[in-house]
Amino acid sequence: MAGNAHQNQKNAGRIIISVDAMGGDAGPAVVVAGIAMSADKNPDIGFILHGPEDELKALVAKKRVLDGRVEFRDARDVVTMHDKPSQVMRNGKGTSMWSALDSVKQGEAAGAVSCGNTGALMALSMLRLRKLPGVNRPAIAILWPSLNPQGFNVMLDVGADVRADAQDLLQYALMGTSYVRNSMDIARPRVGLLNVGTEEHKGNAELKEAHGLIASYAEDASFDFVGFVEGSDIPGDVADVIVTDGFTGNVAIKTGEGTASLMRTALRDAFSYSILSKFAALLAMTSLKRLSKRLDPRRVNGGVFLGLNGTVVKSHGGADATGVSAAVKLAFRLAQQGFAEKLAARVASSVALTQDDVAQTSDTAADKATTKKDL
Repeated sequence: MAGNAHQNQKNAGRIIISVDAMGGDAGPAVVVAGIAMSADKNPDIGFILHGPEDELKALVAKKRVLDGRVEFRDARDVVTMHDKPSQVMRNGKGTSMWSALDSVKQGEAAGAVSCGNTGALMALSMLRLRKLPGVNRPAIAILWPSLNPQGFNVMLDVGADVRADAQDLLQYALMGTSYVRNSMDIARPRVGLLNVGTEEHKGNAELKEAHGLIASYAEDASFDFVGFVEGSDIPGDVADVIVTDGFTGNVAIKTGEGTASLMRTALRDAFSYSILSKFAALLAMTSLKRLSKRLDPRRVNGGVFLGLNGTVVKSHGGADATGVSAAVKLAFRLAQQGFAEKLAARVASSVALTQDDVAQTSDTAADKATTKKDL
């Protein structure tokens, strides 16, 4: 305890990020390397690291930049990628994932980062942090490389829940605009609803209903609704926020990752085909490095769980140190912006708007009934 008190003094004034050290495919060494990269770039960040304390202390001791910037929470159990969310909710109290979320719940950290099992992380996040009042289904929002000036679009949901009705899609639009405002400084984001075409008559009944709902809230919620968008618009410049259900979003993101990997492999093969192509690669080295950086999924590693009483960032399970650092940077930036509080206010205002609409509908129905009775 005395050691933790000493760390608390050194971390005074820093934004503290709670990190699950044990969830990733590559083990805690990669996670520690990732937070060391973040610490090296940002003097205003500190960490609470969760996992077997003796093992983590040995790894942290090798990173001089982490000296005095890491507190430890001993957690001996690990949530594996094969564990079912229901089992973790019942038996996960001694795990590093549970402990990492608990630090946010207790107010010790401004956000949590984990490379672990997505379903288990979402289940535990809802159990420990609870959903914001008015949120039916939380969503996972990710950054997608795009042609927009900011370089990225936000898409949600990408896998928190495969289902989403019209009200859920409206909630995703409102939460997505709040995320874009705080992560990209865009005052009036443009929102698109993913569909099989841009024509208003296309799509199922829920999408058509969601189209009308989102359009009706755009002015009061200070965003521009561009209507239906297609898959080709996800990396485009017609919208800043792409709204969809978790099933479609997850298929899209996995397809995007696979396509980016194919492009990198094809380029490498093309430029190593012959002596002339290798020479051409040397001439184009600067441009190729820029392209490789643009397509590097590690730069945008980190899906944010939206709709909870706290900030949780899900890092890719196979992330390397660069990927972990990117996820930590995202959690830090959102904490800097006071994102959790702003999102809560946004959701509360949307609930108020919904209640006003329901009240107006009820009043109109009552007036009609009274008039009919009088007649």
